[in-house]
Parts: sequence; structure tokens; C-alpha cells
Amino acid sequence: MNTLNIFLGIVGPWQIAIIVALVLLMFGGKKIPELMKGLGGGIKEFKKASKDISEDISDDKN
Repeated sequence: MNTLNIFLGIVGPWQIAIIVALVLLMFGGKKIPELMKGLGGGIKEFKKASKDISEDISDDKN
């Protein structure tokens, strides 16, 4: 049996609730918005960089 299927198959709503509760306990309610803001900024920068790279590649092909 595939090990990846075993690990991915056991994630359900209770496990997600436990993970959310652990994150709340570790970081507290005040830190989570700051963490999400940082995560969103990181995703935005990653998308911008990947867009710039794909534009550079398409410019080089022409």
C-alpha cells in the first residue's frame, strides 16, 4: 500500500480542528492575523516573481 495515500487518507474534519486548536495555543489569537498577513505577502511576492520570470522567458523566445 502507498504510504502517501495512508497519510492523506486519514485527514478529516477532526484532525483539521485539532491542528487549528494547536495553532491557536501556540501563537495566540493576536499573532495569527500577523502570520496570515506575512503569508499573504509572501504568496503575493512569489506570484509576482513567477509572472516576471515567465514574461522574461516569453520575451526571450520572441
